[in-house]
Amino acid sequence: MSFDRLWADLAPVGRDADSGGYRRYTWEGADTDARAWFTGEAAARGLDVRTDRNGNLWAWWGTPGPGAVATGSHLDSVPDGGAFDGPLGVASALAAVDELRSRGVRPDRPLALVVFVEEEGGRFGVPCLGSRLTTGEIAPGRARGLTDAAGVTWAEAMAGAGHDPDGIGPDPDALALLDVFVELHVEQGRALEDTDHAVGVASAIWPHGRWRMDFTGRADHAGTTRLADRNDPMLPFAHAVLAARALAEEHGARATVARTVIVPNGTNAIPSLVNAWLDARADSEAALTAVVEGVRARAEAAAREHGVGYAMAAESLTPPVPFAHGLRDRLAAVVGTRAPDPRVPVLPTGAGHDAGVLAAHVPTAMLYVRNPTGVSHSPEEWARPDDCHAGVLALADVLQDLLARPVGEVAP
Repeated sequence: MSFDRLWADLAPVGRDADSGGYRRYTWEGADTDARAWFTGEAAARGLDVRTDRNGNLWAWWGTPGPGAVATGSHLDSVPDGGAFDGPLGVASALAAVDELRSRGVRPDRPLALVVFVEEEGGRFGVPCLGSRLTTGEIAPGRARGLTDAAGVTWAEAMAGAGHDPDGIGPDPDALALLDVFVELHVEQGRALEDTDHAVGVASAIWPHGRWRMDFTGRADHAGTTRLADRNDPMLPFAHAVLAARALAEEHGARATVARTVIVPNGTNAIPSLVNAWLDARADSEAALTAVVEGVRARAEAAAREHGVGYAMAAESLTPPVPFAHGLRDRLAAVVGTRAPDPRVPVLPTGAGHDAGVLAAHVPTAMLYVRNPTGVSHSPEEWARPDDCHAGVLALADVLQDLLARPVGEVAP
């Protein structure tokens, strides 16, 4: 299967020799190399490769036009992330084209392979930025002004990569071409490991978001400043971290504080400022709100107690995304023809995806490939080769079915 060669060629790109994780950040070297890999592989298959106004890559089999079937994912990574999150869907899409051609499939409708830019938000902080821009879910001006850790703006980085940041924004014409979008992704959990199934189908994406918290204190000497005289922002920050964990447990949610910036970040200096980011996800909007507002309230109370300023603002917020039942069931039926049991697992997820952003605008579905440990966003992320092959075959089967019969013929 061509997947093995594709995967072997892509695997070294952006991998850090020390951590074993990936550092593919949008508009930087490794991400650029990964995009070049995709462009070259698509061109070698005779696909028409285009970069849209927002930096997303589109490789077309057939002339771009209405009624198109699309599949794909992303190539960028979180800091020291795993190999499979995103790239598995891209490599599988290319391999699925090879599989369809080996079957003699010549689609009457166009098929698009898509690589969305900045899905992880690993450089500029807002996830699914390429799909958010395309669907109009983020204002172009805000996107252009996003900065990375070094203060480089999205506009500057995009221009440096040879693209025009003035042209970014909603692309309704591109969306109007799509009849359906299917994203294959490594499972970010281990529900499938307890079954005989290598491939599952998504039911819904939990509501989720990211919130920035700023704790503003006063820098001072760690050895001479009395405890009673301190305005130490680390203390209310610690309260916020503990509150996030407690509230997540209380509401059956997920809440994580994993990114911080501490100023001045000296061992013998009380900080003047702590910036921290809360990632929260839940199975309902009510539970998500309870977690976030609970963290806000407890952090505010602790900040007042310690004479520290506190502000909290949402950087991104995605509502719940239930995938259309008719399309979901159609995919499950197709995948079930190769499965050991036709009752293919249908799974919810707390992870965000470009498919979740597109779902409000285009009929959308997802396939998951089994992850034996459930670990993701880590160098330990993994999927067995045989399961990856099963994913390619499942994706090819689904694409063949969708190309033969428009989604509009299936009840929602």
